[in-house]
Amino acid sequence: MLSYLANPQRFDGFARRAIPIFAVLATLCLAVGVYMSLFISPPDYQQGDTIRLMYIHVPAAYMSMAFYAALAVCSFVYFVWRHALADAAAEIIAPAGALFTLLALATGSLWGKPMWGTWWEWDARMTSVLVMLLVYLGYMALRAAMETPQHAARLGAILAMAGSVNLVIVKFSVDWWSSLHQPASLIRLDGPTIHGSQLGPLILMIFGYTFLGGWWVMYRLRSQALDRRIKTLLNQREAKGAL
Repeated sequence: MLSYLANPQRFDGFARRAIPIFAVLATLCLAVGVYMSLFISPPDYQQGDTIRLMYIHVPAAYMSMAFYAALAVCSFVYFVWRHALADAAAEIIAPAGALFTLLALATGSLWGKPMWGTWWEWDARMTSVLVMLLVYLGYMALRAAMETPQHAARLGAILAMAGSVNLVIVKFSVDWWSSLHQPASLIRLDGPTIHGSQLGPLILMIFGYTFLGGWWVMYRLRSQALDRRIKTLLNQREAKGAL
């Protein structure tokens, strides 16, 4: 897929079609999901209306991990094959992933206070997600500190691939160590353990976050490609004028 989209014209055509589709799907899923989360889904019998934080927190946590997985894959593709599109995608994914991770931590803290009696606990899941945020920020800082784009791409790819070890820890932390977090309740071999009245809005919100993230990446990638094309044309015009 990346090889096919490496051609600027093919990528521009694909992105031009995909961007509005992603925008419409994100808007529909989020609009219906927010309405169902606030007005259709009933209060939890134990947590009351506090459970509604789940519809923000869980999709944000999912996106933080999904974006880091995408960052690691793009970094690997660039590191092995020097694929320019993969590096551009990694550079764009990092700030979006950091934002979702920050949202997951913030909403988790708000949810944890009434449920656990504390804003923060250094348990395995919360600590590993915090480490993931620091890796995101470190990746962006490292790229910004490099003198050349080539050094930024290569060293950033190494850091992103190394940080993927922590992604495994985030995923399985509740199974490996004692944690305040409950085990997986959505993606399970025996099916979700969440009641249908809560599962529907949650899935809609997850899809809405996913389409929103996809829209963001495609939009930024196309904008970056167009910007490079304009600069190339201007440089060619200046070179012809100098002759």
